[in-house]
Amino acid sequence: MIIKRVDSSNIDFQNLVKFLDEDLAIRDGKDHAFYHQFNGIDLLKNCIVVYVDNIAVSCGAFKIFSEDTVEIKRMYTSPMQRGKGLAGKALTELESWAKESGFSRCVLETGIMQPEAIALYEKMGYKRIPNYGQYIGIENSVCYEKEI
Repeated sequence: MIIKRVDSSNIDFQNLVKFLDEDLAIRDGKDHAFYHQFNGIDLLKNCIVVYVDNIAVSCGAFKIFSEDTVEIKRMYTSPMQRGKGLAGKALTELESWAKESGFSRCVLETGIMQPEAIALYEKMGYKRIPNYGQYIGIENSVCYEKEI
């Protein structure tokens, strides 16, 4: 397994995000357009891609949320690679990178139709918080934070 730090111009990152968006379109149903507007990748500078046997299988990113906080974005692992701890390794790498960059907290939003993501974040020490920003009042969203 190799984890590479890249930006959103990386073709492997872009391809994994396409698979993520296809999956979320199914899970989110009629709410997908609302969520999709907040998930553009053009300006993401802090992205990671996880490779197994030189094949890109997992990704994630963060963007600056506030002076001391980053928002975790675009987490995805290929279905055939799930259950192997890759998403946890990707998240740990993002947290390390954020900490190295001077940040002390991560926040994120996920959907109630993504129980695997919720389980991962809770396993990794994220605590549920009230929905923030554009997710306030959105019943299908759950938000989390973690001090790093």
